[in-house]
Amino acid sequence: MKIKKLNFLLFGFILSLITISCSEDFIEVEPKGTFLEDNYYQNEDQAFAGLTAVYDILGKETRGFENMVTMMNAGSDDQYAGGGGPDDGAGIHAFSHYTIEPGNIPSSFWDDYYQGIFRANVLLDKLPNVPMDESTKVRFTAETKALRAYFYFQLVRMFGNIPLITSPISANDIYNVTQAPREDVYAQIETDLEEAKNALPNTIDTSIDGGRFTKGAAQALLGKVYLYNGKNTLAAAELAEVNGTPGGTSVYGYHLLPNFADLWDFDNTFNSESILETTNTNQSNADWGFWGSGADEGNSINIMVGPRNYVRNSSSAPDFAPGWSFNVFTEAFYNLMQGDPRFDATIADLKAMEDAGEIQYLHGDQDTGYYLKKFMPLNENGTTGGGVLELNYQQHVYMIRLADTYLLEAEALGGTGARAQALLDAVRARVGLPSVPVSMQAIMLERRLELAGEGHRWFDLVRTGNAAQALGNFGFTAGKNEVLPIPLKETEDTQIVQNPNY
Repeated sequence: MKIKKLNFLLFGFILSLITISCSEDFIEVEPKGTFLEDNYYQNEDQAFAGLTAVYDILGKETRGFENMVTMMNAGSDDQYAGGGGPDDGAGIHAFSHYTIEPGNIPSSFWDDYYQGIFRANVLLDKLPNVPMDESTKVRFTAETKALRAYFYFQLVRMFGNIPLITSPISANDIYNVTQAPREDVYAQIETDLEEAKNALPNTIDTSIDGGRFTKGAAQALLGKVYLYNGKNTLAAAELAEVNGTPGGTSVYGYHLLPNFADLWDFDNTFNSESILETTNTNQSNADWGFWGSGADEGNSINIMVGPRNYVRNSSSAPDFAPGWSFNVFTEAFYNLMQGDPRFDATIADLKAMEDAGEIQYLHGDQDTGYYLKKFMPLNENGTTGGGVLELNYQQHVYMIRLADTYLLEAEALGGTGARAQALLDAVRARVGLPSVPVSMQAIMLERRLELAGEGHRWFDLVRTGNAAQALGNFGFTAGKNEVLPIPLKETEDTQIVQNPNY
């Protein structure tokens, strides 16, 4: 957080609105020009544009080479970094091999979320004085607080020791910012979400407002936050409202999709299982010149997980679009998924297809032949618009979905009791699996299989204290790698203290 960066955020951040493209989704609205921050927020339209700029940071989940899902997958025991070679993405490989240090961690995993926090703080400071409908103002305020909470949750989970900034600060103060106790950060996240949830709508018209926070999304996030903060009773209570009767339809209209594979249909956006999802589009006409700048609104995971130089020798083989071979599954995970009904929707077994002579492809780094099918596009999914094909895939990605919250609630209940059993059974029954006795071990195994490749596994291992055992063979060091190193430039000439043992 150097002074140059802060000046941009505080006094010129609205210029970033030029990177937001036009589409049918709320997050992709077209900006109406640029303004200095001091002269902005004169009416509801400008407040809406400011809110959109805060929402845009959610794109970190899936956009650009340094996106959350492929990074977190690489740090797990189920997937390798992959890619073209060991130097193809130094940061993602360093995380995968646990050679990650302050000098090679991609700084955007810190920068981008603080950019969202600074935008949120400015908007919250300005909103009280914007002449606009009061009910709309209340909703905008609630959404901004929920977004700030999400950004802080991502940061505290990754880095542990972080600054807590809840109001705009001057450039002169930046060098004096210090880290806050973790409990204070969690307290602020919880406060923001508690204040936000009751001011948010229960449901929205996704054709107009798709991607915006609802009360259910805020409660699901709050339940997850409580669980990470060791407040299991509160977590279970929040998640129970979100989940409703296991296997049924909740008060917010959430219910599990009957067919697991339908979750990964590019056109099946904002479905009944989706609680909070990214919104990606093929309409931003992204080109290489601005990839990763925020101007590209496509899903980068799609191109990253596809096989290199993929060619079909048989029409019976899937018509996968070629990609960059990141996040290949390990042999151990492939063996674990054998016989599971979710296998075919989760893993593309290119090894078997290659052995049968059906396909050819170029093997990347640590290639096992087992690819992350959930996000592998077919050629028919490619854009027909402007820009480059690789950067304009439109698949949305779930940040929170109902099967996730079912299993989180079962965990918060201690992995015991009739309701925890029913929650686990519902996830398994959806794919035709029989009931197994509920336990913490059964819940974590179900999370591993159900949510494979969606960026959850590393966090699950760290949260439950199982990371050292599961990741020791990958280089994980207990007492160090439970958090990431703070990027080197954030500790230079500042009061920020590096995490232990880095």
